[in-house]
Amino acid sequence: MIGADFAILRQLLRGQPRGGDHRRRLELFYRPQAHAYDRFRERLLHGRRELIDALPIPAGGAVIELGGGTGRNVEFFGDRLALLDSVTLVDLCPALLAQALARCQRHGWQQVRCIEADATRFGPEAPVDCVYLSYALTMIPDWFAAIDNALAMLKPGGVIGVVDFYVARKHPPPGCVEHGVFTRHFWPLWFGHDGVHPNPDHLPYLMARTLPLSLHEGMAKVPYLPGLRTPYYRYIGRKPFSPGTGPHQTTVG
Repeated sequence: MIGADFAILRQLLRGQPRGGDHRRRLELFYRPQAHAYDRFRERLLHGRRELIDALPIPAGGAVIELGGGTGRNVEFFGDRLALLDSVTLVDLCPALLAQALARCQRHGWQQVRCIEADATRFGPEAPVDCVYLSYALTMIPDWFAAIDNALAMLKPGGVIGVVDFYVARKHPPPGCVEHGVFTRHFWPLWFGHDGVHPNPDHLPYLMARTLPLSLHEGMAKVPYLPGLRTPYYRYIGRKPFSPGTGPHQTTVG
């Protein structure tokens, strides 16, 4: 385990390549660590199970995960997976998608399919009940387009869920957590080396585009950085049934 962690840490220290398009940068960065990706990230990517447990998806519903990576998050559905009509994993990195395909085969998931595509451009054949992103929004350069595209995929009243790293704005929206100067400046620099960009505008944009259902803002441990905590959030919002629909009350916890 330590040896595998060391290999990943070495890759993280090298950082994400700067040349080429986004797909090539992802592939070059994740291919050497794809086999050990889940084990290392299990201690870093907090709140994924809690997000999926809280998603209000109807029986027979259709779900899309943008930035689905290795497919690990699908396991968090547990027995609920059998009640869903379809789950589509969309990712741009072939090495991670290969891990997802292998996971689907191991579990015998007949209703799960894996598609290599850009999260800002992919479109399903029909509107779906839920779209979620787990630690993916911070890795998508055109994140505005990713959120807009996710909402375009949803049925009216469908839900979007996001769990990810972030930093707060200097003056956050009412009811949201305020971060100190160190937090707001350190974590974007730390993660940015590896192509992950915690952004103060992600959460406000989600809250402005959807009817907020729930929000949790927390601080998570980071492997091999004792004493430091990185901010993350879990958000679930509903696509309005019609233009001009008023906001729901947000639950902050």
